[in-house]
Amino acid sequence: MPTIPSILGFGAIAIDDIVYVDQPLSAGKGKVLQSTRAFGGNVATALAAVARLGGTAGFVGWLASAADDAVQLDLVASGIETAFAPRHPDARPVHSRITVGSDGERFIAYDDDAMLGTAPDFPDDILSRATVLIVDSYATGSLDVVARARDLGLAILGDIEWSSGPATERLIALCDHLILPLSFARTATGRRSPAEMLDALWLPSRSAVVLTDGGRGVYYRGREETGLWHLPPHRVAVVDSTGAGDCFHGAYAHALTRGADTAGRIAFAAAAAAVSITGRGGREALPTEDQVTQLLASANAPSAVDLKNAHVDAGA
Repeated sequence: MPTIPSILGFGAIAIDDIVYVDQPLSAGKGKVLQSTRAFGGNVATALAAVARLGGTAGFVGWLASAADDAVQLDLVASGIETAFAPRHPDARPVHSRITVGSDGERFIAYDDDAMLGTAPDFPDDILSRATVLIVDSYATGSLDVVARARDLGLAILGDIEWSSGPATERLIALCDHLILPLSFARTATGRRSPAEMLDALWLPSRSAVVLTDGGRGVYYRGREETGLWHLPPHRVAVVDSTGAGDCFHGAYAHALTRGADTAGRIAFAAAAAAVSITGRGGREALPTEDQVTQLLASANAPSAVDLKNAHVDAGA
């Protein structure tokens, strides 16, 4: 039996049909420049990022029973261990159709009528030998597994983008490393400023709350931090932002297993995500550790500033 990876995850796994057009999405229409099919999904892409960075990652959500299943083969090709994933003949991925504008922004239309989450009796002896569990919004169907992982001492890294009510609230409470898009944090908390959102989401059981805001950077609070912080964005040429948030989560988890503090995890994850948007495709442009280290060492790499002193434009 293979070694259990340090970082496990279950949640969205997708087949993405991606169309690149010659106009920004705001134009309403544009000429197709390229069409491609790729494998994606929040957790799957985050785990692929871990593997590309040199970490060990395992997908433990439902997979199809067939040994030649295309999704499983792609996970393995991406360096992700699948030996510990439960199998079911009806398991299939989310199917997404993604339009990417000339400015790198994208619109995702998805069909998620699929078997997601993981087996309710997923073994504790596997969970207990990992360090981090990455989950997304679809983990609401496997809350007992998430709770068991937390009780076993795993860091629970939550990539939550939408709410399904009380189950999502419980999932958010279980995550000690909560990383949300700022737009969802605004909806979830009813607050307007990043500082108010960070405070509203903080719990004594949290290790970190992180709000990602694309081209505006990252806002965060950590257990060992004395304040609230803003890390401005890296200035890179944006080609395709597909998978950038997932890359952030994977890189954050990788840095966590290496003992980095909150500021170090955020800096590493933000740099990894910045590299990822300089190429096309959610997986193809995932960075190596050398690429991330090089960007962090560049003269124009941003530094975190106290949110009280930051110029904040968190959008509408």
